[in-house]
Amino acid sequence: MPLPDPIETLREKMVDQVRGVFNDVESGQQPVPPSDDALFEKNSPIRMVHADVVSMMVGGVRSLLIQMLHPHALQGVLDHSNFREDMHGRLRRTARFIAITTFGHRGEARKVIERVNRIHEEVHGTLPDGAPYSARNPRTLAWVHVVESTSFLAAYLRHVRPDMPGSEQDEYYRQFAVIARGLGADPVPENRNEAEQLMREFRAELATSPQAREIADLVLSQKPEGTPPGVQSMIGAEAVTMLPSFARSMLGLERPGLAALPARAATWGMGKTLRWAFRQN
Repeated sequence: MPLPDPIETLREKMVDQVRGVFNDVESGQQPVPPSDDALFEKNSPIRMVHADVVSMMVGGVRSLLIQMLHPHALQGVLDHSNFREDMHGRLRRTARFIAITTFGHRGEARKVIERVNRIHEEVHGTLPDGAPYSARNPRTLAWVHVVESTSFLAAYLRHVRPDMPGSEQDEYYRQFAVIARGLGADPVPENRNEAEQLMREFRAELATSPQAREIADLVLSQKPEGTPPGVQSMIGAEAVTMLPSFARSMLGLERPGLAALPARAATWGMGKTLRWAFRQN
């Protein structure tokens, strides 16, 4: 009987550890199996971007930090989320939604989109100034989407593929728009220029607040179960480095500067290692 290959054993252990972070394995939840009948073709831009674990983690943290600067998105989280007690669970649910809609069977993708729409129907209330808000508001959904899409792609370009052709970047936005429209977002960017323009338009609607800064501190200090020591601080440092200057200022965060260089190198190295472990090119 041949002896186990120590390299293969190490690879499998790394894969299991990562899957444990993003899936509730204790309750029997399994990773989303890639489907040949997904909403998007294999090796298309959205599947390449969303397949990279480390850049998605960096982009996800960056996205959460920026999203909380919109009063409607912030109030929905404050009123209808147990993020203080279950930040890891919230991140797991978001990651699973992205996995199913990107890689899962198109039927399952549509089901999970409808499930989120039903949840959003219950998320509504009143802002401190008395104005109403709703998670079904197309513009609020557009804000969440444009921040996610720009953050995921920016992290992928920074850490994985800086030479990604512009045509593929635009295709990424066109593909991600399918999911955003399923959730009721409007307007939805379909290329880089439209995404940049929409981000500029939203600037006038953003506001700083103690609550947004509290959530930022919580996101940056979290330690997801199963994550090796130091990984979250490394991811957080990279996310803060990548924030637009206006967002760092509004959240009371400082750009890490030269101190961020080791974090970037470590993030790059971890990303390359995990791409090897998951047998990605």
